[in-house]
Amino acid sequence: MKLYNKMKRYRSGLLVATAALVTGMSACTKNFERYNTDDTGITDGQLGPDFNALGLYLKSAQMSILNFSGGGDPNSYQVQQNLNADCFSGYFMTPNPFSSSNNTNYGLVPGWNGEAYKVGYLNVMSPVVKLRASGIDKNFPAVWAVAQIVQVTAMSRVTDIYGPIPYSRVGEGLSSVPYDSQQDVYKRFFAQLDTATGSLRAQISSGTQLPFNFSNFDVVYNGNFPQWLRFANSLRLRLAMHIVKADPATAKLEAEKALNPANGGVITDNADNMTVKVTGDFTNPLVFIAKNWADIRIGASLQCYLTGYKDPRVSRYMDKATDPATGLKGVYKGIRIGSLVDKPKYQTYSSLNTEDGASPAFTLKTPMQVMTAAEVYFLRAEATIRGWSNTGGSAQQLYEQGVTTSMAQWQVSAPGYLANDSSHADAYTDPKNPVNNINSPSTITIKWNEGDVEAKKMERIMTQKWLAMFPEGQEAWTEFRRTGYPKLFPVVNNNSGNAISTDVQIRRLPFPQNEYNTNPAAVAAAVQLLSTPADNGGTRLWWDK
Repeated sequence: MKLYNKMKRYRSGLLVATAALVTGMSACTKNFERYNTDDTGITDGQLGPDFNALGLYLKSAQMSILNFSGGGDPNSYQVQQNLNADCFSGYFMTPNPFSSSNNTNYGLVPGWNGEAYKVGYLNVMSPVVKLRASGIDKNFPAVWAVAQIVQVTAMSRVTDIYGPIPYSRVGEGLSSVPYDSQQDVYKRFFAQLDTATGSLRAQISSGTQLPFNFSNFDVVYNGNFPQWLRFANSLRLRLAMHIVKADPATAKLEAEKALNPANGGVITDNADNMTVKVTGDFTNPLVFIAKNWADIRIGASLQCYLTGYKDPRVSRYMDKATDPATGLKGVYKGIRIGSLVDKPKYQTYSSLNTEDGASPAFTLKTPMQVMTAAEVYFLRAEATIRGWSNTGGSAQQLYEQGVTTSMAQWQVSAPGYLANDSSHADAYTDPKNPVNNINSPSTITIKWNEGDVEAKKMERIMTQKWLAMFPEGQEAWTEFRRTGYPKLFPVVNNNSGNAISTDVQIRRLPFPQNEYNTNPAAVAAAVQLLSTPADNGGTRLWWDK
């Protein structure tokens, strides 16, 4: 599945080997049944000479959380996330019309909508299944724990796109793999994290030396098990918060487990941020798409909050428009989602900051961000508002720590920012098409006010959390759907045929067409597990109440 014939493919020895072992992993969406097949030739207890299979499979899975695997081309990420969640979250918008109807105006493109599913199974689940077949779960439980955490990280994103997914029966060699309800998928995530964190704590406590250098096979934390444990607990907290409206008792239980200091702690420092390194011939796909293809630009919602708040992160996140038109050149200007765009006219709007010299700028080797310390502080602030234990501070303290931690991550100074009780998001004006103009989406300010009602406190927390999570649009879209915050500009044009509400905005992606072609009975049953039996972008997920 290629959007461009001119696109250059990047491969490394790792992915050449992966392609040979997992047929179709970098191909267009097809043959999902291969995720049930162990065709590696590796028997139980074997990882090959120098444990190279460990590096092959684990690195492939880590790199595919946000896919710059699958042959190394950015096209996969473009339709896995960039033209979907990155835009739905308010972070980005494309200047390229592609066709008059596409995902950015809710004319959902079947050829785009299956990529996240394909990547999850062929690039993450398949390698993890093969790792287990090698006996790693028995021989090296702490390393297997890392593989489990990677799987939960990646597949939580997949279920938060579609809802029900095949999960508990994957790897059993079935010709038709049944879907689990999203509630059952989340239960399994928490059980896997129980096993993984227990193994990590045992490894850390024992100090047992592995017979290989695990740092050679880990492109996230270089084999540092305490960092993996802190991330696993932080991931548990994130997933617990996802389900707070659907299953508040389980959400509280799992969040308090994550926050219990005896369990190893959560991420509190930017040094522990969960990012996947971009190594070898690979490139950061978001930067590649913005810089080399000019196919993505900053979204109007993000621009209007940053410029309205006079937020110092604005120069780190985006560059200024280069268009010579009056009122555009030299200012920050995003594109409103769902606009009728023409690439020569709109590619001159603000892009990802790759050029303007601000440090840190995004480069082709910038690691891919999955989770930050700032996000965890905001999760803890929300947990405090909900009255949960072990949060480690007041809501105000944790909220303000989230803001300052994000500022530190982006190396900006923000004197007076937390005291700002007057600025709010800007209105949006488009000098090229006034049809796109719209009033400010929100009047929420920055300064904490303990006397505010809970809804206002939540909007303040979630708005700053959203600003801090940039550019990771998948989690930003999930949290917008869960909470309704931040308030985002709706699409200008809605081509969904009334399947998706312009005001409520898109809630999920439909199941892949390939599943209807190759696994029809299972996907038909999965549709019945949805909140309403309608496989479209307007149907809410289980946790989306």
